[in-house]
Amino acid sequence: MVNYVVLFWLIFSSALAQTVLKVSGEVAQPLHLQATDLKVLPHVEIKAADRDGKEHRYSGIPVIELLRKAGVTVGGQLRGENLVKYTLIRAADGYEVLFALPELDPEFSNRTIILAESMDGAALPAGTGPYRIVVPEEKKPARWIREVREIEIRFAK
Repeated sequence: MVNYVVLFWLIFSSALAQTVLKVSGEVAQPLHLQATDLKVLPHVEIKAADRDGKEHRYSGIPVIELLRKAGVTVGGQLRGENLVKYTLIRAADGYEVLFALPELDPEFSNRTIILAESMDGAALPAGTGPYRIVVPEEKKPARWIREVREIEIRFAK
């Protein structure tokens, strides 16, 4: 009986400690983040219109904060060869989108691209969440990738 309790606890605790987001590639510190890790990062709220033109309030982490945490070259260091780095964001189903690093950096862009975890005060629905990229002011939301699992930094060269 004790063995079953221990086995149950190991399975249960490993399920709770699952990586929900991986940040890898050209980073100083690869990250395997759990939901609890993401909860403590700086959050913002933005308004953005979905593909039907309906405006929603999204809450989440600016992608730049995840990159900073991973030690990606940003801000004043984002020059020279670092300007040819890009961010590849991958979903659970294999869908991928690409952003040049300057698109994500507030020193280069006026918009804040976020890893959203809620919409209009509620968790993102199944099939969309738990995390989604939201790109305010884009004409088409093709890069509003759902079910985000991985962010990879690469050189274009």
